[in-house]
Amino acid sequence: MNTTFWRDRRVFITGHTGFKGSWLSLWLQRSGARVYGYSLSPPTSPNMYTVAKVAKGMTNSVIADIRDYGRMSEALSESSAEIVFHLAAQPLVRQGYADPASTLAVNILGTVNLLEAVRHSNSVRAMVNVTTDKCYEDLTDRPCSEDDPLGGVDPYSCSKACSELVTVAYRKSFYSKKGAAVATARAGNVIGGGDWASHRLIPDIFRAIESGESPYLRSPGAIRPWQHALEPLHGYLLLAERLYEAGEEYTGAWNFGPPDEEAMTVGWIADWMDERCRGAGWRTDTGDHPHESRYLGLDSGKAREKLAWRPRWSLDRALDKTIEWREKWLNGDDMLAFTLLQIDDYEKSE
Repeated sequence: MNTTFWRDRRVFITGHTGFKGSWLSLWLQRSGARVYGYSLSPPTSPNMYTVAKVAKGMTNSVIADIRDYGRMSEALSESSAEIVFHLAAQPLVRQGYADPASTLAVNILGTVNLLEAVRHSNSVRAMVNVTTDKCYEDLTDRPCSEDDPLGGVDPYSCSKACSELVTVAYRKSFYSKKGAAVATARAGNVIGGGDWASHRLIPDIFRAIESGESPYLRSPGAIRPWQHALEPLHGYLLLAERLYEAGEEYTGAWNFGPPDEEAMTVGWIADWMDERCRGAGWRTDTGDHPHESRYLGLDSGKAREKLAWRPRWSLDRALDKTIEWREKWLNGDDMLAFTLLQIDDYEKSE
């Protein structure tokens, strides 16, 4: 990552009040970028955006819905942004089952609105649309590569596969000869300090520990590509630099995931957390649950070869950093300063 590249660069982030969006905003602020955000209000209380004082360093923050094309187009135009990161989404599989229509509208129409706004922008040169590892068909035998077929048997996964397809259509129809260089980025299950979302393993475990109870695990044998949020964010930043500088060569889809040997079961994570945090063990939730994939994995060979991207923190270290962040927050520390310290530590890691 070339920090000089980002100095005074005008960057537009959708979903900047979310978990990953807050980490990305702080990293860009730290690198000297002028960061403009467009998002709904923070999704939980407490939340990373407020606790880490992300708003303090924003050049501008618009609280609005990505389904509102007029408002978003206006905000993008006013920012004169050169680079766009699209993170705004309904990000939870189970919420997709509970409210499929809204999930599909936010994740598909929201992408269409942003791509349309970028199409009419005179300033944007690069855009990264962040989707998910769940956009692939339900493959259970090996890590997925960017050429594997898209799919999704649940509303959330389907919506993200559609977001990928919409991006391809816009790129080939409108951006192939002029305009912004556009790519999609698919990441694994991210962890890190500042995540209070429901139906996510680490926040659910923390909540159980705080209440003195044992967490319930829906699928303790499910395997996921766990990684600290800074890992894929580093990939998005590298990708955006290349899109800006080299354009068409770096468009398309990109995977950012941990080595396959770092993909562990839900039960393994719960055991690790129980030992580290002196929890009360865990229990299997035997209720009737909607379908979720047993195995998810990403082949990130393309990013390693063409972007020189690679994971820097092991899963153990990522979990330690997550716990360390929570402990500092519980202690009342300055979480803006500590979050920037963790970003600095990541950048110095080999």
